[in-house]
Amino acid sequence: METLVERPPLAKRLKRFLRYLLVRGVLGFVSALPLGFARWLGAGFGRFAFAVAGGERRKALKSLTRAFPEKSDAERQALARASFRHLGMAAFEVGATTSLDANLEQLVRWEAADRAVLEAALARGKGVVFVSGHVGNWELLARRIARAGYPSQSIAKETTDPRLTALVERFRAQGGVRSIWRGQDGAARAMLRALKAGEILGLLIDQDTRVQSLFVPFFGELAATPRAAADLALRTGAAVMVGFCQREGDGYHLWTEEVAWPAGPDREADALGLTAALSARIEAAIRRAPEQWVWMHQRWKTRPPA
Repeated sequence: METLVERPPLAKRLKRFLRYLLVRGVLGFVSALPLGFARWLGAGFGRFAFAVAGGERRKALKSLTRAFPEKSDAERQALARASFRHLGMAAFEVGATTSLDANLEQLVRWEAADRAVLEAALARGKGVVFVSGHVGNWELLARRIARAGYPSQSIAKETTDPRLTALVERFRAQGGVRSIWRGQDGAARAMLRALKAGEILGLLIDQDTRVQSLFVPFFGELAATPRAAADLALRTGAAVMVGFCQREGDGYHLWTEEVAWPAGPDREADALGLTAALSARIEAAIRRAPEQWVWMHQRWKTRPPA
């Protein structure tokens, strides 16, 4: 018997369609802008969002209070405002695709020593589990590496609107990054195939999402952290790396680090230890430039069992 798929209510479908049209319209406008002008517009948009998005602003301030209890209210307010501004700038920079792709190598500084670390890991032939977070500009991170000729795929979550998902997929594909959509049929096999082929498999593990997770420290509190990166590396023997693309002036600095983890007899203990080590690297990157993280995300929403 054929299973009927329940459609969302008309009002929700209309809202999604209007949002899609708005995003397409904004992207169409921003895509041809000079990078500097797009950055300036994005900074203004971020400041506007901080002023009007009261709920997101309160979430950011609550997260900053947990992460930096030693800072004053004024300092945390300034950090939250700077975070909104940075995210606006980053989004508009990514949207200015014509200027972005023409200037990508100049915009994102990637030193030879850091590139050599990635090449050495890839040379072992078992692929690279490449871990990052929503730090700096993670879209530019993936695009810069893929455009340099390294075969790359990224694991991502579909949006609630397939049209928006398709937009994201096209943007990444134009930069040489293929997408594996988490939860789709065959996603797990696609991840294993990518590593078996010696490719880079990118994952962001700094958010509390509805995936298999482990509780590891993050800014002094246990936080539910996706375990897929550790599980994939331990299962396949792939190299494990962390990398970040963080803002420096009008550009970015991309840097990488390999995280060696000798496998022991207890796979679960290894997964926990490696996930904690990766989360610690993400925390360190955030502490270097705390205004470049998504503080409005409720990172500690899921609590560990008693």
